[in-house]
Amino acid sequence: MNANTTRICLVEDDEIMGESLVDRFSLEGFPCDWHRNARDAETALVSRDYLLVICDIRLPGVSGDALFAKLLAEHVALPPFIFVTGAGDIDTAVTLLKQGAHDYITKPFDLDALMTRIRSIAATKSEDAAVSLGASPAMRHVVSLLPRLAASNSTVLITGESGVGKERIARTLHNMAGEQRPFVAVNCGALTETLLEAELFGYVKGAFTGAIRSKKGVFEQADGGTLFLDEIGDMSLTMQTKLLRAIQERSVTKVGGETATPVELKLICATHRDLKEMVTDGTFREDLYYRVNVVQLRIPPLRERREDILWLARLFLAEIAGPNKKPPVLTAAAEQALLRHAWPGNVRELRNTLERASLLTEGRSISMEHLFDSPAPTASEDPDPRGSLRDHLDACERDYIVRVLNSCNWQIQGGADLLGISRKNLWEKMRRLGIEKTTPASTDQVG
Repeated sequence: MNANTTRICLVEDDEIMGESLVDRFSLEGFPCDWHRNARDAETALVSRDYLLVICDIRLPGVSGDALFAKLLAEHVALPPFIFVTGAGDIDTAVTLLKQGAHDYITKPFDLDALMTRIRSIAATKSEDAAVSLGASPAMRHVVSLLPRLAASNSTVLITGESGVGKERIARTLHNMAGEQRPFVAVNCGALTETLLEAELFGYVKGAFTGAIRSKKGVFEQADGGTLFLDEIGDMSLTMQTKLLRAIQERSVTKVGGETATPVELKLICATHRDLKEMVTDGTFREDLYYRVNVVQLRIPPLRERREDILWLARLFLAEIAGPNKKPPVLTAAAEQALLRHAWPGNVRELRNTLERASLLTEGRSISMEHLFDSPAPTASEDPDPRGSLRDHLDACERDYIVRVLNSCNWQIQGGADLLGISRKNLWEKMRRLGIEKTTPASTDQVG
């Protein structure tokens, strides 16, 4: 069960009380499923994730306490239960607390006080979400915004350099909705215009050579869930026009088809580009920009949140080791090497570095030599005062890209795969940084 949902499960037979609670929860940004009996609530609790359950003890048929006991006996992973009791049910409520219920409230109760308890539980769950994203103040600020965004159907634009974890943010935002819904992701920069159109909207049998059967596009696949369009800034103007139409009309027409299919989904877009600047340059449609930029989340690069480096390193080492193996530990020198590194590839580069180091080490500790074959580009503690920060970062990025390309014999697709970016993005970086095959490079190879 997902711990990061904002949805509340209300089990209440009283019509007036139920309507009042649902209205207040919605106003406060907490979506609510209202069930009037234990049987319906049980089905929902087994199949869906919830922030918490507010359950009346007295229900028609099976009582609230009997429902709780049944779920416990069946080992269902339950969210916090808050029971609603009458004056005569206090003893039952106390017994439920001993069995693991979170709290109880007695009728008539203070709705403001109840909301305070709910916000407290939501805050704790937000802290849980931060565990998977970062411990720095910058990332905790991002996490603090996610519950409200998850409760809304507004389009979210996630910006940040390649490798900062934009898809991880998108998945966390999707999971917070608390329902068993599809999450579909596509990298718009990794496909040609023709392939991207077919991927987004699908195609009918016979639409083009090789279309031996009809296929749903990602819009239809994500219907009822979340569609994540990564690197939306890499789309051509023609594809931008078609995407805008799909967003505006909330429907798609397959390539080669004639009938529009309605879709309902939450759209999350991401890019490493400055879309506002692209609008000024005429390379990104202004009307599409305002459609996708309803709410923007900027994810800082790893060099701007160094508090996350060692924290994420330990998390990744545990993930790489797996649940049944104790992860290796970093030596003090290795930790310092990680902190000094510039991380032009951001979180993705950090994880790849640690995965490689885990394979190379034969003992219980990872040394600096396991991390880097040679001194890696570092965030200098004493930068040249004659150069700007941008110049320094460009130099680090240039050196790293050259070393990666050198390791794969300058095969562009192979280099792009190692860097975790599209072939098109790599070509653009090489052009901007003046990288050619004749560029002097270190002979050290990237593992």
